[in-house]
Amino acid sequence: MNPNELPSNCVGFDWDRENLLKNWEKHRVAFWECEEVFFNQPLLMADDLKHSRDEQRYYALGKTDAERLLFLAFTARGKKLRVISARDMSHRERREYQDAEEKDSNLQK
Repeated sequence: MNPNELPSNCVGFDWDRENLLKNWEKHRVAFWECEEVFFNQPLLMADDLKHSRDEQRYYALGKTDAERLLFLAFTARGKKLRVISARDMSHRERREYQDAEEKDSNLQK
């Protein structure tokens, strides 16, 4: 499955209680912030080949409605997305995202 097709095929989210707690306790990322990322632009997604042993996994770089920059690791379960891990972007990820955001804004002008 192409990660760029996921949001258009998505009909919702599949939340695992343990992942919800882990993301909140470890990184203070709420489930609703994760969901917002998929509806804001730019949204950078790619295959997570390193962690795709038992199932196809992806990662996303995106922002919340409050402009918080997040890294998400997720998978598709049927037509639902399951966020596995969520945290603030690293410095390298932030630069990559801001470069894409700048390129995107230049295209819109």
